[in-house]
Amino acid sequence: MRIALISDIHGNEVALRAVMASIQATGVDQVICLGDVATLGPRPVAILDMLRELGCPCILGNHDEFMLDPGLIRAYTEAKIVVDAVDWCRDQLSEDDLAFLRTFQARLEIPLDASATLLLFHGSPRSHMEDLLAETPPEELDRRLAGHAATVMAGGHTHVQMLRQHRGTLLVNPGSVGLPFKEYANGGPPTLMHHAEYAIVEARGGAINVSLHRVPVDRDALRAAVKACDNPMRDALLQQYA
Repeated sequence: MRIALISDIHGNEVALRAVMASIQATGVDQVICLGDVATLGPRPVAILDMLRELGCPCILGNHDEFMLDPGLIRAYTEAKIVVDAVDWCRDQLSEDDLAFLRTFQARLEIPLDASATLLLFHGSPRSHMEDLLAETPPEELDRRLAGHAATVMAGGHTHVQMLRQHRGTLLVNPGSVGLPFKEYANGGPPTLMHHAEYAIVEARGGAINVSLHRVPVDRDALRAAVKACDNPMRDALLQQYA
């Protein structure tokens, strides 16, 4: 069983196409999306179309819920550019798009083999707005993972790739397809890296393997996609992709 994990696409069609090409070349049994798919970037509708066509399970991220509950973003951040970009992306979506987002699940647990399980979420098992980091103290991790057990647990949200062992469980963050951060931003303005990220979890013969992947992205195509929209994040993204 080989499962590709993608997360935090954020409306970046160019990056998602690069990641999917890499995944298809590598070969997997299943792709699972860990949420935050259609906000901030220039092509929210294209991302939803691709995910529908892919037919993969999708986890509900905080930004996905921002699409469904317009007031929630204002309780999450006071950054006007982020609020305005979320509102812009929501305005691009049809009722069918919103209905698709409502099918996203808060958590998903699947078997990897006869003795191993994979638990999937966006931030933590208890909240899609909670961070699991390499430097999170073990006792705090205990609280954030309380009541849940699995061989491998995977979530996104932080936009920072991670593989960490915690009391026997492997904690995985595949990073971000569309907006990979150079370092944890903690609510501040991030520095983006010019690649796209994903992870593969593999179970074979009782062995578990997790690999983190980085894929080059065509920056000219990124800039062209951003220039073609009037998303409020347009200028900020163009500066990052300069």
